[in-house]
Parts: sequence; C-alpha cells; structure tokens
Amino acid sequence: MSWDEEPEQAAAGGTERVFAALPPARGRGFAHSWWGVGWQRAVEDSALEGAVMAAGRRTARSGAVGAVSVRPGRLTAVVRDRDGTGRRADVTLRRLSADEWRRLLAVVAGEAGHLAALLDREMPPHLVADAAAAGVDLLPGIGDLEPECECGDWDHCVHTAALCYQAARLLDEDPWILLLLRGRDEETLLREVRAASAPAREPEVGEAAGVRASERYAARAAQGGDPPLPAAPPPVERTGTPPSLVPCDPGEVDPAALEFLAADAADRARVLLALALRPDHAGQPVPAGYGVWQDAVRLAAAGPPEPVAARLARGCRRSAGELRLAVRAWRAGGSAGLAVLEDPPAAAPPGALAQLAGAWADDAAQRPRLRASGTHWTVVGEGTQVRYGADGRWWPFRREAGRWAPAGAPSGDPAAALLTAREAAGADQGLSSK
Repeated sequence: MSWDEEPEQAAAGGTERVFAALPPARGRGFAHSWWGVGWQRAVEDSALEGAVMAAGRRTARSGAVGAVSVRPGRLTAVVRDRDGTGRRADVTLRRLSADEWRRLLAVVAGEAGHLAALLDREMPPHLVADAAAAGVDLLPGIGDLEPECECGDWDHCVHTAALCYQAARLLDEDPWILLLLRGRDEETLLREVRAASAPAREPEVGEAAGVRASERYAARAAQGGDPPLPAAPPPVERTGTPPSLVPCDPGEVDPAALEFLAADAADRARVLLALALRPDHAGQPVPAGYGVWQDAVRLAAAGPPEPVAARLARGCRRSAGELRLAVRAWRAGGSAGLAVLEDPPAAAPPGALAQLAGAWADDAAQRPRLRASGTHWTVVGEGTQVRYGADGRWWPFRREAGRWAPAGAPSGDPAAALLTAREAAGADQGLSSK
C-alpha cells in the first residue's frame, strides 16, 4: 500500500483490534497516560452537552462498557444500562486524507526523536503538537466524533459518551490505536516510516534505472574499477556477551533467542542509521550505552517468547520476578524508570521538596499522610507510594505481594503520580473482589 492511496482504499479489509472489557475505574482520575489524558481532554473540550458527557463518564467508570472494537475510523462496543440492557454504540472519527498522511510522515522523518521512537514502536507525546503545526490533527476536535447508537438518540447519548471515555483508558494501554482510528494500522505505518528513513542514493550521470548488475560491474571494471575501500575502523571494546546468547549448556545456542536478538539488532541498526543520516547528526552527543542488565530488560520489554525471557533472567543471574518488575519499570519510562526502581537518588533536592509541599496547596483536605524514606514517600495506611527520580519526575508505585512495583507513567506533579498509583491499586481491588 502506498501513501497515494485514499484512506477508504487503504482501509479496505483493514485491521480490527478488539480490547477486552475493563474493570471499574477507581479513584478521582480516569486515564493516567499522556495519550489517555490527552484524548479525554479533547473529548471533553469538544463536547456540546456536559450533562450527557458526565453521565457517560460515570457509566464508563462503573465498568458498563463491554469489549471495544477499534477499526479505521470507528469504535464499537456494547454498553449496558443500569437495568442490564445492552446497547450497541458506535463512534466514528474522520480518517486522515492521503495528503495528511504524507505531511505526518514528513513530520516524523524530519524529527530524530519521533523517528527513533516510532521505529522502536513507541508513540512520542510531542508528535501531536508537531503534527498540528503541520496541519494534521491527531486528537479529535469539535464535531470529529460522530455518534451512532441503538438507543435512537440523534446526538451523543450516555452510551456513546461512555465509549468515548473508555477509549481514553484503551490509549493508556496502547496509544497506537489513535493512528488506527485515523486510518493506519501500526505495521503499515512502521513500514512507511522505515521506507522514508532509508538512505536515498542519487543516480550517477548516465545511469539508467533497471541496469543489470553484471553490466554495471563490467562498466566499472572497464573504467579502472571502484576506488579502494577505506581502512577498517578500530575495534570497539566489548562490554559482555548478550544475555540471550549465553548458553545454558556448553555449545548450546537457542535458535529462538538468536532469532529474537537478530531481529532486535536489525531494528536498532535501522534506527541508528536513520539518525546518522540526519544533517545535524555530527553535533549530537553520543548516547550512553546500556549495561548487560539494562539491555536484558530492554530486550524483555519487547515481548520475546517466554523461554527467551527466562533465558535473559538466567543470563543476568536474576529471578523471573525481578525481570518482570524491571520490565514494568522500563515500559513506564525506559532506563530512567529502571533506575527509579533499582537505583534511586540518595536524597531529593530542595526543588523536589518544594513540589511535594505545594502539591496539595489548593486542597489541603486531600493531602495524604506521607512517610518519607530517602526519595520515597509512602502513604500511611495505603499500599501506594511516589518516588522522585534523577530525571526530575515523580513515579507511582504500589505494593504487590510484599514488593513495591511500578504503577504507571511518571508525572511532573507528585499529586498526579500518587493518583495514578491509587487508581492502579483500586483497579486491582476491583478485580480481586469479583
């Protein structure tokens, strides 16, 4: 499929993703990730009837929205009324035109951070603002979300409003569904991003398309051959054997582990090549490398087969439980998230203490009782905690099976981070009570 195809053609037989029903939402907040909160605010800012949207939010919070189908341009779910009656609700969102997709691709190709994040299957939050500057709106605006419901209401009803809110929680799980709603599935978009990032070679004078390789080499030989290759670069000091290739027994190499590691190396090489070809690459600092444990966690966060994940843990002399916690931290914030879990700062700077003191200044009644320990603040009587990271952000944690575990994305506001931790703990309680 090319970018010149119209969205209707591109979506023919398009991808559908189905998300299982979510448990009731606990706490004051609803969504907690950047993408989920952004969608929620866009929905609320574009709503014409506040009372209907408020009722829809309560319905979504109660767990009345069933499994959600996400397709290009459409959300679908069955939403239950208080009496248990189910209503099919659909919300449509305009798909981007071919020209808008071209402009979005130009934004991605022109920004190293966007390019690297997308090729690593991440969705950078600043992509929304940069796309908007290019005239491409990713989040919905006024009139973008069109309702269709079995209840017969011509405008947004409680059922379609609940579905709109539920989409915010789905974006917490996977922000790629926003681009699917706009008309492109993840694999298609990544394929086009990779094509756009591939180095372009200018044809030489007299070179025509479709020249056979044998003819080309014969012509070069007649002209004296190719110039000699440059000298090989100096060898790079090795930092250790990749954990997934450490054999369990002498002479053993696991084909699944090797295949996974090769695919990861190819993806990372593609990202590095795309960044190296940028005009400003020479002025950029050399990124810090990963240690063996950090790299093992990064690999495990990509979702390898279970035997490969187990091998990563064994290769680093860590337990499967330790690796699972580390993966959650990595998915919440990469190497910074892992550092907050395992190697937090010894003490918080005065600026962090000032943030903590002012977090509940507008609502002193909501201020929790906190017990401090280094850069960790635990809510007395709760299994929730916030930690201050060396990156200047606050990270939510919750108590699970006697251990502190990452509970979501970080925030610049300690109150918001604590709310995320409480919502995560509340969701667990809701599941365990069923």
